[in-house]
Amino acid sequence: MIIKKIHLKNIRSYEDEEILFPEGSVVLAGDIGSGKTSILLSIEFALFGLQPGQKGSSLLRNGKEEGFVSLEIEIDGKKIVIERGLKKGKTISQTESKIELESQSTDLSVTELKNKVLSILNYPKEFAKKTNLLYRFTVYTPQEEMKQIILEAPETRLDTLRHIFGIDKYKRIKENTETFITNLREQIRNYEGQIKDLELINKKLEEKKNAIILLESNLAILGDELILRIEERKKAELEIKEVEKNIKEKEKFERELEKTRIMILGKNEEISRIESEKNSIIRQVEEARKLKFDPVQIAEIEERIRNKEKETEEKNKLYIEILSKHRSLLSKMSEYEKLKSQISILDLCPTCLQNVPEDYKKNVARKFQEEIDRCKKETDSLSAERNIILSSIDNLKKEAIAFKRNLDELKILKVKLENIAEKESRILELEKQKNNSEKDKKILDEQILTLRESISLFKKYDAIFEVKNSELRELLRKEKEKEIELASSKREKEITLKIIEEIKAEIKTKEDIKLKLLKLTELEDWLSSAFLSVVSFTEKNIMLKLREDFSKLFNDWFNILVPENFSVRLDEDFTPVIEQQEYQIDYSFMSGGERTAIALAYRLALNQVINSLMSRIKTKDLIILDEPTDGFSEQQLDKMRDVLHQLNVHQLIIVSHEPKIESFVQNIIRFKKESGITKVEK
Repeated sequence: MIIKKIHLKNIRSYEDEEILFPEGSVVLAGDIGSGKTSILLSIEFALFGLQPGQKGSSLLRNGKEEGFVSLEIEIDGKKIVIERGLKKGKTISQTESKIELESQSTDLSVTELKNKVLSILNYPKEFAKKTNLLYRFTVYTPQEEMKQIILEAPETRLDTLRHIFGIDKYKRIKENTETFITNLREQIRNYEGQIKDLELINKKLEEKKNAIILLESNLAILGDELILRIEERKKAELEIKEVEKNIKEKEKFERELEKTRIMILGKNEEISRIESEKNSIIRQVEEARKLKFDPVQIAEIEERIRNKEKETEEKNKLYIEILSKHRSLLSKMSEYEKLKSQISILDLCPTCLQNVPEDYKKNVARKFQEEIDRCKKETDSLSAERNIILSSIDNLKKEAIAFKRNLDELKILKVKLENIAEKESRILELEKQKNNSEKDKKILDEQILTLRESISLFKKYDAIFEVKNSELRELLRKEKEKEIELASSKREKEITLKIIEEIKAEIKTKEDIKLKLLKLTELEDWLSSAFLSVVSFTEKNIMLKLREDFSKLFNDWFNILVPENFSVRLDEDFTPVIEQQEYQIDYSFMSGGERTAIALAYRLALNQVINSLMSRIKTKDLIILDEPTDGFSEQQLDKMRDVLHQLNVHQLIIVSHEPKIESFVQNIIRFKKESGITKVEK
């Protein structure tokens, strides 16, 4: 990876500035606080975004609402532009982020952009969710972190190096394996608990199989007994059917007897009815013979009725005539009353339109009143005459009704006299019917005697039926008991067979668990005895090889920067061991320049080891050093020339305020800060 340029807007002390980076070695020069380190932080922000714990306020310029960084890099000859923004709200957060690759721009989320950059840099995937340790230890280490790894506790340093080298996976493998083994042992104990009763369950299965044999034997016996009970019951049912035939025959005679009794009652009623009818007809004949009848009387009465009806009709006509006259008079009276009223209120004559005198009105009113009085007298007279006519009509109707009643009686008498011969004939016919009915009754009485004798013969079968029926009920009860007992045994067999299947399934499950237990036990034994040993051995050999390479490189770099009377190496924890004349010297007792030399040598050695291990990463040709000569003597500063020449990278960026360093590099970019704003000197 080569950095081509960076554009900063409202980032720390930069308002709007673009810095171009050449290849080869370059120094970012300027006074302390002029904004050199801000460039390095902005490069890191563009690549990876804000780091865990890093606040946006550490980058966004004070008093500004928004800011952004645009970084142009080159990887394998391809131009890549990465942009990230910051925006002030309740807090300062990352906003738009995008990447331009092969002239195609894509907007991405903060996390998506980081993953994309890691992919482009060919960093291992396990670094996607980690802090930028790999970048910090291979490309850029902030000045304040240069010595941090040396001052860390040995175990922390070792874990950090494992993480950086990508071999912390061996520790995780061991930890995960131990956790897995613990879970395996728990599962093994669980399986052992599940199969501890396997032998008892097998014994239970054998018991149930023996129970099935006994049940099948018992079922055969019960089946034979049930067949015997069924045969006994069927035999009893046949016997009852024979008895029922005789009982039905008896019931048939009883029904015939009852029908005969009913027929006798009918005959008695018929004889009684005939006798009664005959006596009634005889009385009618005798009474009719005593009656006297004159046919002339009928004609006379009919004539009288006609006369009365004719007279009534004439009276009705007179009544209608009087009623018409009465209504006409009432109408005239009403008309006169109306005219009288109109005259009394008349002021002008409707014909001549002259005033009408009061005397004239009174004379006219008097004449109308006379007419009204005359009409009233006539209506009163007509009302009296009408009432007389109505009374006469009522009397005529009553007389006609009386004549009609006499006429009906005479006609009835005539009919009675005419029917005497017919009634005498009817008397003879009734006498004959009576004789026939008495004969039929006699036959029916004889039939009753015969039926009673037959019923008496069959009556004994009622008692036999009760006995047989009682025996049948007892046989049915016993048969039902056997059926229930047989069904119960069958049900017990079914349940037992179901239990056997369940036990077999349980045994199979436990046998499967037993096989799993065997496999898990073998796996646990292999993991505990073989796998963990192989992982530990592999990790130990890798760490040993790394330590040898690291220690050699560390010693080489250190020997360039310090006098030859010092020697350095790394112990098993990768802790620097400094010796002088075969005596170990504590790091804290060394001078500031010597401590810086140790940290720088450690840093450069680490860089080369990582790049050699991870040769595919795209940042191996770039090194950024932030104030790497802090506390160096003049002699050590001179040694830096050799160090920088031996680095052999495509691009080396150094932040330094040491003027001598400027003579060691190919390019210089100067920064100047005025009124709180940093500018690049042209």
